[in-house]
Amino acid sequence: MNTQADTDTNTPANTDTNTPAAAAVGTAVGTAPGTNWPYLEYTGVDSLRGPLMVVSGVRGVGFDEYVRIRGQDGELRYGVVAEVQEDLAVVQVLEGTGGLDPAGTRVAFSGTPLRIPVGLGWLGRMCDGRGTPVDGGPPVMGSRTAPVAGRPINPTRREPPSEPVLTGVSVIDALTTFVRGQKLPIFSVPGLPHLELATQIAGQAAAGSQPFCVVFAGMDLTHADAAFVRGALEERAAVGELILLINTSDAPVLERIMTPRIALTIAEELAFVHGRHVLVILADMTSYAEALREISAAREEIPARRAYPGYLYSDLAGIYERCGRIRGLPGSVTVLPVLTMPGGDITHPVPDLTGYITEGQIVLSAETAARGIYPPIDPLSSLSRLMRNGAGPGRTSAEHLPLAAQLLASLARARQVRDLADLIGADSLSRTDRGYLDFEDAFYKLLVDQRRTENRSLADTLDRCARVAFTLPRSELTMLPDRMLPAGLPSGKEQERK
Repeated sequence: MNTQADTDTNTPANTDTNTPAAAAVGTAVGTAPGTNWPYLEYTGVDSLRGPLMVVSGVRGVGFDEYVRIRGQDGELRYGVVAEVQEDLAVVQVLEGTGGLDPAGTRVAFSGTPLRIPVGLGWLGRMCDGRGTPVDGGPPVMGSRTAPVAGRPINPTRREPPSEPVLTGVSVIDALTTFVRGQKLPIFSVPGLPHLELATQIAGQAAAGSQPFCVVFAGMDLTHADAAFVRGALEERAAVGELILLINTSDAPVLERIMTPRIALTIAEELAFVHGRHVLVILADMTSYAEALREISAAREEIPARRAYPGYLYSDLAGIYERCGRIRGLPGSVTVLPVLTMPGGDITHPVPDLTGYITEGQIVLSAETAARGIYPPIDPLSSLSRLMRNGAGPGRTSAEHLPLAAQLLASLARARQVRDLADLIGADSLSRTDRGYLDFEDAFYKLLVDQRRTENRSLADTLDRCARVAFTLPRSELTMLPDRMLPAGLPSGKEQERK
């Protein structure tokens, strides 16, 4: 069944007046005056189940179409077409189906996917997970709209990531350097300060003198965490360098699916049209995957590993692969996903599949956190596969890569010595081995540990790297060229004689 719609002034961000869903039926001509919605509304709602609505008798409806639902009380809700089978359409309702009566519900299909305004108007705004402002300002406007589903970057037009994104966090900038256009996740476990670290990076990150901004998408945050993020990033938002999207735990589950896609749609316009280097922080992608699993269960899809849908890999790839640089276009999109590993299990499907798609990882360690170190990053488990593209001569410093290699090699040796000391006692170690224990202490105290509001320059970070490395004798610094070794640095034999 269908009926004529009343004029709706609360329309989605969609300027496309082509409405194939209505045109296919033949009884609807054009759109309602002042709107982008067709006249035609369907009343054939067969069933409601969780966030899903099944509508029968539809024609010309396509996957991922944006949908308007009018309840029996006139309240408007919105959704997305999740599946189409002949004349049946399964609609995912953003606000959920609670309180709806199938007999009194009317549904209109827009004929296009969900679109949002894009452009510089997003800068400095704080919104919920759907992009609705929560900062007291007007709705975000733009000269054009873009589909939130996005489009993959043509591989032949991808430019290799290059140039660093500096975070002001020493252990990251020194040993796992971000590169513009890279996707580099943070792996954590519940209880560690991953949200604090992500917020600190969002507040401090920079791309030198290049125009730069941050899109922070928080998913499944408690109201306390949301307030913390807003307060910590308020200063950066005030200067127009931040867009904040916050999906809280009590928001509809489908909103959690939309939030990262809206964030990336905003970022792509700022990067590839307006020439900015954009860092997109997605916290927490495990919550996103849980929402995807919940929707999949409601649709009664066949589950795969740990009840996640079989398309989890391609879904995550569809998000992560929207970062990069495009040949001939200014700007870049760099993605920093944050994932909590249930039980600290790195083989859990979400971190496991994320590791296949991304270019390294930053791993937070409960053992390091127990020592009172912030950020509690385990450098030996962390890796930036594109670090050499963004660090070294002409990018950071000629001393950067040798120092990083020396510190990681020495830290690995220090871990071995620490295990040996636990077996035979520190007093039984040679002076050189005891020097490695001192090196490890200096490494965490001088380089890794820093205040949660401390923004260190690259020069300060590299100076700290050198000071830590030079706690070892000259004979142990095999990865540093002679030009970097200070005069008077004792050799291993000289230390043994002391």
